[in-house]
Amino acid sequence: MSDATNMLVDGEWRTGVRRDTGDSGEFERTETSFRDWIDGSIPEPGADPVDNPEFPAEPGRYHVYICRACPWAHRVAMTRTLKGLEDDISLSLTQPERYDEGWEFSEAESDPLYDAEYLREIYTRADDEYTGRVTVPVLWDKKQETIVNNESEEIMRMLDTAFEGNGVDLWPEGSRQEVDDRIDDIYPRINNGVYRSGFASTQEAYDEAVNELFDALDEYDELLADRRYLAGDRLTEADVAMFATLVRFDHVYHTHFRCNRKGIHEYENLWNYTKDLYQTPGVEQTVNMDHITRHYYKSHESLNPKRLVPTGPDIDFTEAHDRDELPGGPPAELTPDATAD
Repeated sequence: MSDATNMLVDGEWRTGVRRDTGDSGEFERTETSFRDWIDGSIPEPGADPVDNPEFPAEPGRYHVYICRACPWAHRVAMTRTLKGLEDDISLSLTQPERYDEGWEFSEAESDPLYDAEYLREIYTRADDEYTGRVTVPVLWDKKQETIVNNESEEIMRMLDTAFEGNGVDLWPEGSRQEVDDRIDDIYPRINNGVYRSGFASTQEAYDEAVNELFDALDEYDELLADRRYLAGDRLTEADVAMFATLVRFDHVYHTHFRCNRKGIHEYENLWNYTKDLYQTPGVEQTVNMDHITRHYYKSHESLNPKRLVPTGPDIDFTEAHDRDELPGGPPAELTPDATAD
């Protein structure tokens, strides 16, 4: 697999269609295509709940397709679990490796709805002339048999605001603008910053991306010195978005994406913050480091031609942290018995 994009064009699978780097060598992420909202969702601070009876917030109606390796899918899986929506919204996995045929199901990780072989079949079931990339996560409406949305940040917000679940609120009133400001800040510099570094095709583009990345990590390490979470003393969507990158950093991004100036375990506050989030009830079950490392090192042939998967580093996310000394803590609704698929 080269660094070209494999995608659907008018419903037909094509390989090597285009590249995800601009003329100056910078990585350019393609926007997602399905952007409907579930009824009752609140997209942004100050907005009224969405009025969309086409997609009511009915328990059992929706299904989420994810890959455990993907950080964008991971934030959705975490939200689903933290909200206690496992019985309301079903979930299934693709296998971690992604080759020229795209995200693939297998005998071990099968499609429970249509017994599809590839995720692209789900996309063409929704639109048989679809043109675009085939990405995870996918929020699927089992009644209308169509994709509601495939943008992770929006799916996360829908699960958080349209469904009651266990009562956990990851976007609390009074903090919504700050939460969104944090999400908007960490996305280009950290969440996507590791990709901008890893897939840059010129030295200039790489230097710019990696410098912005570590400037941001330094800033957030300082911020977290006196607050438990990114928006204060409560766990929010911003922390979910940040964790999905931090938990992958030392195993993948540090080496595979050449973000090796410093590991997260070398930051005093970011490292303890990452361990604190990992140890939040329900979160550990959403992390599959085997899938994470297999995906990145096997799927990106242009970065790792021999597809060898490293055996390290030896990092323990369950060791003690010091975050209990700060005000706040995990949502009271979560218990040590919280589980995930």
